[in-house]
Amino acid sequence: MPDYDPAAFTKALVADMRAHNGEVTTGPMAGRPILLLTTTGAKTGEPREAVLTYSRDGDHLVVCASKGGAPEPPAWYHNLLANPIVKVEAGGQVFTARAEEQGGAEHDRLWANHVAVRPEFAEYPEKSGRAIPTITLERIAS
Repeated sequence: MPDYDPAAFTKALVADMRAHNGEVTTGPMAGRPILLLTTTGAKTGEPREAVLTYSRDGDHLVVCASKGGAPEPPAWYHNLLANPIVKVEAGGQVFTARAEEQGGAEHDRLWANHVAVRPEFAEYPEKSGRAIPTITLERIAS
């Protein structure tokens, strides 16, 4: 069995998504709502891309900084806290958005909705030992 190459997997996933108007058509992510989030590196100032699954809340997209249930949040989370204006590529559209971490009752509501459509996330808080940050992405420009 060949070694897993995350960079090659991500490159193929993004190519598939772009070739099919934002839809992933092959592999383990086929049929899932996937977006490409471009943040500005908190330390480097360089653009950083991350492929994420998302849910919807009205006009907002919702992403959760789970890192698959790891004890620490993903790098993209730290980047968007430092620089909340991000680029989003989803559903065949590319736009600028404002990222905002949600807390309290709003976090709980959005988390419950996210888990309802992405049930694999349900175990992440216990697995990680932390509350999973929930972030809304609000479109601000095309």
